[in-house]
Amino acid sequence: MEKMPYAEPWRVKMVEHINMLSKEERQKKIEEAEFNLFNLSAEDVYIDLITDSGTSAMSDKQWSALMLGDEAYAGSKSFKKMKNKITELLGFPFVLPTHQGRAAENVLFSALVKEGSIVPGNAHFDTTKGHIEYRKGICVDCTIDEASNPTLYHPFKGNLDPDKLENTIQKYGAENIPLVVLTVTCNTGGGQPVSMENIKSVHEICKKYSIKLIFDSARFSENAYFIKQRDPGFENKSIKEIVKEMFSYADGMTMSAKKDAIINMGGFIALNSEALYRECCTFNIIFEGYITYGGMSGRDMETLAAGLEEGTDFNYLQARISQVAYLGEQLKKAGIPLLEPFGGHAIYVDAMKFFPHIPQIQYPAQVLGVELYVEAGVRGVEIGTVLADRDPVSRQERPPKIELLRLAIPRRVYTNNHIDMIVWGLKQVWNRRNECKGLKIKWEAPIMRHFTATFEKI
Repeated sequence: MEKMPYAEPWRVKMVEHINMLSKEERQKKIEEAEFNLFNLSAEDVYIDLITDSGTSAMSDKQWSALMLGDEAYAGSKSFKKMKNKITELLGFPFVLPTHQGRAAENVLFSALVKEGSIVPGNAHFDTTKGHIEYRKGICVDCTIDEASNPTLYHPFKGNLDPDKLENTIQKYGAENIPLVVLTVTCNTGGGQPVSMENIKSVHEICKKYSIKLIFDSARFSENAYFIKQRDPGFENKSIKEIVKEMFSYADGMTMSAKKDAIINMGGFIALNSEALYRECCTFNIIFEGYITYGGMSGRDMETLAAGLEEGTDFNYLQARISQVAYLGEQLKKAGIPLLEPFGGHAIYVDAMKFFPHIPQIQYPAQVLGVELYVEAGVRGVEIGTVLADRDPVSRQERPPKIELLRLAIPRRVYTNNHIDMIVWGLKQVWNRRNECKGLKIKWEAPIMRHFTATFEKI
């Protein structure tokens, strides 16, 4: 019997027209942007994969919820609705809204991170690392070794190595470690999930030394999906049941709700500790706004509450992650070197294998992003030496173990015809890969340079 074909659990209600520039025009635009894809105007991009953050399509229920927004400065009904949904799904009783994820990090780290603080984690993402190092703290990457081998199959490459964490605590002392950051899924590591067993192990170590365990939770529901698919014993549990168990092992969380809550702007901090919550309230008022709006409008809090419910639906997650996997499968068939297994929100192209003749210090992933834009009007983002930034003390480059171009897929935005266009573009660059040359930096900011750096061809 022929297997039933798969179709997305949604249908299109509105479209947005996009424009494809000629190849000559795209070449001119990227030169004007000084080879930094962030400097391009969005209208000059045909398929935009620079991020899945805030770029997804909201549902009819979310657009309806938007009209219910209560814009009261204090005590908003919309805040109560959002807070109740967070507590229901994730279990935390104390919630602070912020305008996005990095704002949540700014508030929480203002309360926790001091000069000399050691913050272990599983491959801290750029803003996380930036906020810690800005406060003269030190990030220690404790990701499992398997994560640095792009072609090795491991179902949970986002796992934090318990032995590395123990060694870090012994080396620096628990009193100097205010928190451990566990990113679910691990973005820098390729959108890779963390297993429930690993979450439990990290929880036990943190409990043993009285260290707070904080989840960076931008893509928590995608992590729960992978646990359901790959973690023995969870195949019959619902996404919401898995999510509730995941967060039962955490002391708190930060979230960019622009990812798995499927909204365009917003974030929050959620905590178990009332004392830490009260300390964060002061910083939230200073940096974000009053504690019941925190930089968010009431309408955005309404859509966040609705988005959390939709984002923890299995059918939605299956459609979303299957499209990402479709891109990975098509690229793999074409011989493009990728990080495997495929992540939940993005496909990561191995730039060092794509361009073995370009030294890492000449930013091969940045080169690949530029060439893909010129070839097909597709904008990705470098997750490599540029993003890794310089060592805050020595100011020397610190190339990571793997050099990646991330192609992040917005939720419910592009069709598989767009995906095929991305594959075509990368194949064209692959066919002329030996002609491509490296880049060097013309100008860079002292921290988080990748957003604004300018480059020139070598």
